[in-house]
Amino acid sequence: MNTTTQVFKQLTETINQLDIQSVSDDRKAVLQPLVDFIQTKVNAQDEIRINFICTHNSRRSHLSQVWAQTIARFLAIKNVKCYSGGTEATALFPVIAQTLKEAGFQVNLLSTGENPVYSIKYGKNEHPILGFSKKLDDAFNPSSDFAAVLTCDSANEACPFVTGATKRIPITFEDPKAFDNTPLQAEKYKERSLQIATELLFIFSQITR
Repeated sequence: MNTTTQVFKQLTETINQLDIQSVSDDRKAVLQPLVDFIQTKVNAQDEIRINFICTHNSRRSHLSQVWAQTIARFLAIKNVKCYSGGTEATALFPVIAQTLKEAGFQVNLLSTGENPVYSIKYGKNEHPILGFSKKLDDAFNPSSDFAAVLTCDSANEACPFVTGATKRIPITFEDPKAFDNTPLQAEKYKERSLQIATELLFIFSQITR
Protein backbone atom coordinates (compact mmCIF):
# COMPACT_ATOMS: atom_id res chain seq x y z
CA MET A 1 0.00 0.00 0.00
CA ASN A 2 1.16 3.53 -0.70
CA THR A 3 1.32 5.88 2.23
CA THR A 4 2.29 9.50 2.65
CA THR A 5 3.28 9.23 6.29
CA GLN A 6 6.39 7.89 8.01
CA VAL A 7 4.83 4.98 9.84
CA PHE A 8 7.39 2.87 11.66
CA LYS A 9 8.78 0.11 9.47
CA GLN A 10 7.62 -2.82 11.64
CA LEU A 11 4.15 -1.29 11.97
CA THR A 12 3.97 -0.77 8.21
CA GLU A 13 4.79 -4.45 7.75
CA THR A 14 2.04 -5.40 10.21
CA ILE A 15 -0.54 -3.30 8.35
CA ASN A 16 0.54 -4.61 4.96
CA GLN A 17 -0.02 -8.17 6.20
CA LEU A 18 -3.65 -7.51 7.14
CA ASP A 19 -6.11 -9.22 4.80
CA ILE A 20 -9.31 -7.23 4.33
CA GLN A 21 -10.61 -10.03 2.09
CA SER A 22 -11.02 -12.06 5.29
CA VAL A 23 -13.82 -9.76 6.49
CA SER A 24 -17.09 -11.65 6.08
CA ASP A 25 -20.16 -10.20 4.37
CA ASP A 26 -22.04 -10.29 7.68
CA ARG A 27 -19.29 -8.34 9.34
CA LYS A 28 -19.10 -5.85 6.48
CA ALA A 29 -22.78 -5.08 7.12
CA VAL A 30 -21.90 -4.28 10.74
CA LEU A 31 -19.03 -2.02 9.65
CA GLN A 32 -20.92 -0.18 6.90
CA PRO A 33 -22.52 2.51 9.12
CA LEU A 34 -19.05 3.70 10.15
CA VAL A 35 -17.94 3.71 6.51
CA ASP A 36 -21.00 5.86 5.72
CA PHE A 37 -20.29 8.25 8.60
CA ILE A 38 -16.66 8.75 7.55
CA GLN A 39 -17.53 9.12 3.87
CA THR A 40 -20.17 11.76 4.62
CA LYS A 41 -17.64 13.76 6.64
CA VAL A 42 -14.96 13.41 3.95
CA ASN A 43 -17.41 14.60 1.29
CA ALA A 44 -18.24 17.65 3.39
CA GLN A 45 -14.56 18.23 4.26
CA ASP A 46 -15.52 18.12 7.94
CA GLU A 47 -13.49 16.85 10.87
CA ILE A 48 -14.12 13.16 11.53
CA ARG A 49 -14.41 12.48 15.26
CA ILE A 50 -14.86 8.90 16.45
CA ASN A 51 -15.16 7.92 20.11
CA PHE A 52 -14.70 4.17 20.70
CA ILE A 53 -16.59 3.15 23.83
CA CYS A 54 -16.32 0.04 26.00
CA THR A 55 -17.38 -0.63 29.58
CA HIS A 56 -14.02 -0.11 31.33
CA ASN A 57 -12.00 1.66 28.59
CA SER A 58 -9.23 -0.83 29.23
CA ARG A 59 -8.88 -3.14 26.20
CA ARG A 60 -11.02 -3.14 23.04
CA SER A 61 -11.78 0.58 22.96
CA HIS A 62 -8.06 1.42 23.20
CA LEU A 63 -7.13 -1.04 20.45
CA SER A 64 -9.86 0.47 18.26
CA GLN A 65 -8.80 4.06 18.93
CA VAL A 66 -5.12 3.42 18.28
CA TRP A 67 -5.62 1.35 15.13
CA ALA A 68 -8.23 3.72 13.69
CA GLN A 69 -6.02 6.77 14.16
CA THR A 70 -3.01 4.95 12.74
CA ILE A 71 -4.74 3.47 9.69
CA ALA A 72 -6.45 6.76 8.82
CA ARG A 73 -3.04 8.42 8.80
CA PHE A 74 -1.47 5.48 6.97
CA LEU A 75 -4.02 5.85 4.17
CA ALA A 76 -3.68 9.65 4.24
CA ILE A 77 -7.32 10.27 5.17
CA LYS A 78 -7.26 13.72 6.71
CA ASN A 79 -9.04 15.29 9.67
CA VAL A 80 -9.58 12.01 11.56
CA LYS A 81 -9.51 12.34 15.34
CA CYS A 82 -10.04 9.20 17.39
CA TYR A 83 -10.87 8.90 21.06
CA SER A 84 -11.89 6.24 23.56
CA GLY A 85 -13.91 6.11 26.74
CA GLY A 86 -15.88 3.84 29.03
CA THR A 87 -19.06 3.78 31.02
CA GLU A 88 -16.56 3.87 33.90
CA ALA A 89 -12.82 4.60 34.15
CA THR A 90 -10.43 1.88 35.26
CA ALA A 91 -6.97 1.54 33.64
CA LEU A 92 -5.47 0.62 30.29
CA PHE A 93 -4.66 -3.07 30.73
CA PRO A 94 -0.85 -3.52 30.49
CA VAL A 95 -1.13 -6.42 28.03
CA ILE A 96 -2.73 -3.99 25.55
CA ALA A 97 0.38 -1.81 25.70
CA GLN A 98 2.58 -4.86 25.17
CA THR A 99 0.43 -6.11 22.28
CA LEU A 100 0.67 -2.74 20.53
CA LYS A 101 4.42 -2.64 21.09
CA GLU A 102 4.82 -6.05 19.47
CA ALA A 103 2.80 -4.85 16.46
CA GLY A 104 5.34 -2.08 15.90
CA PHE A 105 4.09 0.87 17.94
CA GLN A 106 6.47 2.83 20.14
CA VAL A 107 4.87 2.67 23.60
CA ASN A 108 6.20 4.59 26.60
CA LEU A 109 4.82 4.79 30.11
CA LEU A 110 4.41 8.46 31.03
CA SER A 111 2.94 8.08 34.51
CA THR A 112 2.18 5.26 36.93
CA GLY A 113 -0.52 4.76 39.56
CA GLU A 114 -4.03 3.32 39.43
CA ASN A 115 -4.65 4.78 35.96
CA PRO A 116 -1.30 4.96 34.12
CA VAL A 117 -0.81 7.16 31.05
CA TYR A 118 0.94 5.80 27.96
CA SER A 119 2.39 7.56 24.93
CA ILE A 120 1.64 5.48 21.82
CA LYS A 121 3.41 6.53 18.61
CA TYR A 122 2.98 5.10 15.12
CA GLY A 123 5.54 7.28 13.36
CA LYS A 124 8.67 9.19 14.26
CA ASN A 125 7.21 12.60 13.43
CA GLU A 126 3.59 11.85 14.31
CA HIS A 127 1.81 13.16 17.38
CA PRO A 128 1.52 10.41 20.03
CA ILE A 129 -1.80 8.97 21.08
CA LEU A 130 -2.29 9.27 24.84
CA GLY A 131 -3.60 6.00 26.24
CA PHE A 132 -5.36 6.08 29.60
CA SER A 133 -8.76 5.07 30.92
CA LYS A 134 -11.50 7.67 31.09
CA LYS A 135 -15.29 7.93 31.04
CA LEU A 136 -16.83 8.47 27.63
CA ASP A 137 -17.88 12.02 28.56
CA ASP A 138 -14.49 12.99 29.99
CA ALA A 139 -13.33 16.50 29.04
CA PHE A 140 -10.51 14.86 27.05
CA ASN A 141 -13.11 13.51 24.61
CA PRO A 142 -15.35 15.43 22.18
CA SER A 143 -18.67 16.71 23.50
CA SER A 144 -20.51 16.97 20.18
CA ASP A 145 -20.46 16.06 16.50
CA PHE A 146 -18.87 12.62 16.79
CA ALA A 147 -19.66 8.99 16.06
CA ALA A 148 -19.97 6.82 19.17
CA VAL A 149 -18.73 3.32 18.31
CA LEU A 150 -19.74 0.74 20.94
CA THR A 151 -17.07 -1.97 21.02
CA CYS A 152 -18.63 -4.29 23.60
CA ASP A 153 -22.11 -5.64 24.23
CA SER A 154 -22.36 -4.34 27.80
CA ALA A 155 -21.51 -0.79 26.75
CA ASN A 156 -23.93 -1.10 23.85
CA GLU A 157 -26.70 -2.08 26.27
CA ALA A 158 -25.70 0.50 28.89
CA CYS A 159 -25.57 3.39 26.40
CA PRO A 160 -28.84 3.48 24.46
CA PHE A 161 -28.09 7.20 23.99
CA VAL A 162 -24.68 8.88 23.94
CA THR A 163 -24.87 12.60 24.63
CA GLY A 164 -23.40 14.68 21.82
CA ALA A 165 -23.04 11.82 19.34
CA THR A 166 -24.47 12.43 15.89
CA LYS A 167 -24.35 8.70 15.19
CA ARG A 168 -24.30 5.66 17.46
CA ILE A 169 -22.74 2.56 15.89
CA PRO A 170 -22.40 -0.85 17.60
CA ILE A 171 -19.28 -2.68 16.36
CA THR A 172 -18.62 -5.23 19.07
CA PHE A 173 -15.62 -7.50 19.56
CA GLU A 174 -15.09 -10.50 21.82
CA ASP A 175 -13.20 -9.63 25.01
CA PRO A 176 -9.64 -11.01 25.21
CA LYS A 177 -9.95 -10.63 28.99
CA ALA A 178 -11.40 -14.17 29.00
CA PHE A 179 -7.83 -15.42 28.45
CA ASP A 180 -6.10 -13.36 31.13
CA ASN A 181 -3.54 -15.36 33.13
CA THR A 182 -3.76 -18.35 30.79
CA PRO A 183 -1.17 -19.80 28.38
CA LEU A 184 -3.23 -18.32 25.51
CA GLN A 185 -3.20 -14.74 26.81
CA ALA A 186 -0.59 -13.24 24.44
CA GLU A 187 -1.95 -15.12 21.42
CA LYS A 188 -5.56 -14.07 22.02
CA TYR A 189 -4.71 -10.41 22.63
CA LYS A 190 -2.72 -10.37 19.39
CA GLU A 191 -5.60 -12.08 17.59
CA ARG A 192 -8.11 -9.50 18.79
CA SER A 193 -5.77 -6.62 18.01
CA LEU A 194 -5.25 -7.82 14.45
CA GLN A 195 -8.96 -8.44 13.94
CA ILE A 196 -9.70 -4.86 14.98
CA ALA A 197 -6.89 -3.57 12.79
CA THR A 198 -8.13 -5.58 9.79
CA GLU A 199 -11.70 -4.35 10.13
CA LEU A 200 -10.61 -0.75 10.51
CA LEU A 201 -8.36 -1.11 7.46
CA PHE A 202 -11.40 -2.39 5.58
CA ILE A 203 -13.47 0.59 6.77
CA PHE A 204 -10.94 3.24 5.79
CA SER A 205 -10.05 1.52 2.51
CA GLN A 206 -13.69 2.00 1.40
CA ILE A 207 -13.41 5.78 1.61
CA THR A 208 -13.17 7.71 -1.65
CA ARG A 209 -11.67 11.18 -1.81
